[in-house]
Amino acid sequence: MIEKNVEAIIFDFGGVIINLDYNATIDAFKKLGLDNFDHLYSQATQSNLFDSIETGKISPQHFINSLLRLLPKETTPKQVINAWNAMLLDISIERIELLQELSKRYKIYLLSNTNKIHIDTALQTWNRTTNKPIEYIFEKVYFSHEVHMRKPHVEIFNLVTTNEGLNPAKTLFIDDSIQHIQGAITAGLQTHHLRPEESLHELFS
Repeated sequence: MIEKNVEAIIFDFGGVIINLDYNATIDAFKKLGLDNFDHLYSQATQSNLFDSIETGKISPQHFINSLLRLLPKETTPKQVINAWNAMLLDISIERIELLQELSKRYKIYLLSNTNKIHIDTALQTWNRTTNKPIEYIFEKVYFSHEVHMRKPHVEIFNLVTTNEGLNPAKTLFIDDSIQHIQGAITAGLQTHHLRPEESLHELFS
């Protein structure tokens, strides 16, 4: 149930709006021959390579080439991209319709740790699901690789609230990763940790 003093809501993207399966990417890289991919990358902890692509410090090509060096020499860039995107699943039209309804009552924003490779594919999925552009639903979208900072660092939450003139105490942040929730709490936001067994519809019913 949402508190009455909420004026704005900041949504995470992956795991909250678009469905994810991190294990699908881990399994895809293992099939390509990178057995320790799950140690390099997970939802909670990432190596510098993944942090760098998510904060726009390196290009997608640099990222792909770095992974190719860890894989059998016959591996192609396309195979790396497909394995990296394997975690991206579907977006339900009901979820988008809920966001559209919420946008009539609140100012809503999107804040995502993502990268150029993932977001291009995720937005294609969005556009296949609805004819409403993502910018039509949200007041503003913030992608980590474009603003060169990422959750859970307080600076990215401060960037959104300052840029948008939001009162953190009256702004709700929804994310499925507990470390991001902790960062938002430090920034003074209201928070809700969306657990796997919960749905957005239940939260707003």
